[in-house]
Amino acid sequence: MTEEKRRLALIASKGTLDWAYPPFILGSTAAALGWEVQIFFTFYGLLLLKPDYKAAVSPLGNPAMPMKMPFGPNGFQNVEWPIPVAVMAFPGFQAMATTLMKKTFENKNVPTIEELRQMCIDLGVKLIGCQMTMDVFGLTKEDFIPEVEVGGAATFLEFAATADVNLFI
Repeated sequence: MTEEKRRLALIASKGTLDWAYPPFILGSTAAALGWEVQIFFTFYGLLLLKPDYKAAVSPLGNPAMPMKMPFGPNGFQNVEWPIPVAVMAFPGFQAMATTLMKKTFENKNVPTIEELRQMCIDLGVKLIGCQMTMDVFGLTKEDFIPEVEVGGAATFLEFAATADVNLFI
């Protein structure tokens, strides 16, 4: 008796750096475990499939985000700096927060979004760009990495209906 492959269906709807990691981490991990995986990229999540994706984090959109420094002595790095929400709106704060987060990921040996995305591709994860969102944003298949398939909600739902795990990110 052969055991059927487990199946993971993900919807990626956000395009900021902090929201880019979950679909690629979960997708690559499930695929590495032998699961069949499809990720449906819609709305701002669709931007994760652009070849020149510029990852940024939005601290203003996430006031609970801890701010820690990725450099200096350990005691300095372990301090959670309470940043008032009003300060997060200052010009340049998003760029600074993005730089600090990327440096922290680098220090902790966390792969980049591009590396995780490539792992997904190498492991056979199916990446589906939402046709409706592409139409709304004025994008075409040529705006994305070549491995992207284009499909609508029905394409994704066909797979999701029989998936063992369905997640909306």
